[in-house]
Amino acid sequence: MTFPFQDLLRGTSRSFYLTLRVLPGGVRPQISLAYLLARTADTIADTEIVPLEQRLDALRGLRQRILGERSTPLQLREFAERQGSSAEKLLLERAEDAVAALQSSPAADRQLIQEVLNVITSGQELDLKRFPSKAAGRSEIVALQTDAELDEYTYLVAGCVGEFWTKLSRAHLFPRVRMDDQQFMADGVRFGKGLQLVNVLRDLPVDLQNGRCYLPMEQLRPAGLLPASLLAPGNEAKFLALYRGYLDVAEAHLRAGWRYTNAVPYSQFRVRLACAWPILIGARTIAKLRAASVADLQKHVKVSRAEVRGIMARSALALALPFVWRRLLA
Repeated sequence: MTFPFQDLLRGTSRSFYLTLRVLPGGVRPQISLAYLLARTADTIADTEIVPLEQRLDALRGLRQRILGERSTPLQLREFAERQGSSAEKLLLERAEDAVAALQSSPAADRQLIQEVLNVITSGQELDLKRFPSKAAGRSEIVALQTDAELDEYTYLVAGCVGEFWTKLSRAHLFPRVRMDDQQFMADGVRFGKGLQLVNVLRDLPVDLQNGRCYLPMEQLRPAGLLPASLLAPGNEAKFLALYRGYLDVAEAHLRAGWRYTNAVPYSQFRVRLACAWPILIGARTIAKLRAASVADLQKHVKVSRAEVRGIMARSALALALPFVWRRLLA
């Protein structure tokens, strides 16, 4: 399977491009194509200047094209013209090219890509319906109600990617290796959920400004907290106690992801690195978030490029030393 979108991938994938580049050629094109189509859906959902119903219609149309349920080409010109990023503008302009590449893919790969994108786009639709934007005339902050809803969200947008990645790797890279497939799949799902939960916790201040609160009311109410005053100075102690509990959940998911990484056959060193990098960056992000005050969180905590380069270098060197490798996630 060839991949004619290298320039587009480089412009839209940001840090994930590093992971894609290190993947073996047997799965890189499929994962890259799935990523670009998911980013297309994400860009549609995030174009808040376009009315909500129009975004929902465009997402449904994209999903139908991906699943082969619609033959009419996508009409995303209005969305493309409203992008501030030239890369995302080009992404939308070439959406039909990406759909065509999917349609010409081998049947088994196409089915796996369709399955994961069906879940992701359904999750994006659900998210838009749960959180009508301020641009739609809503001024209050809307919160999830339960931990189950938060867990569902992390599965729909990222946990399902762990399933996709696992099925694709087993099919193309190590189909005959004996392993506990049930545990491997479960850990792959938790791997994706953990990465998304880290994103949720890191982006909490920005989401609150945009009228979204992913921390559920069933946890906020008993703690005496409300979304609108979650980051108020007087609530810092109560908020941080709750917040660090969710950091613990994210960390446990990433440890399952690390178990997943170490279950990958040692000969598949490229896959091991592609898994290790986001886990180690996520773990470093959790450490920074755990040490942050409310004021720090509002300044957008993130791992620096220098730290990312250090993580990549240390993990690449550790590949040849199993006892060092195992200690990377201390």
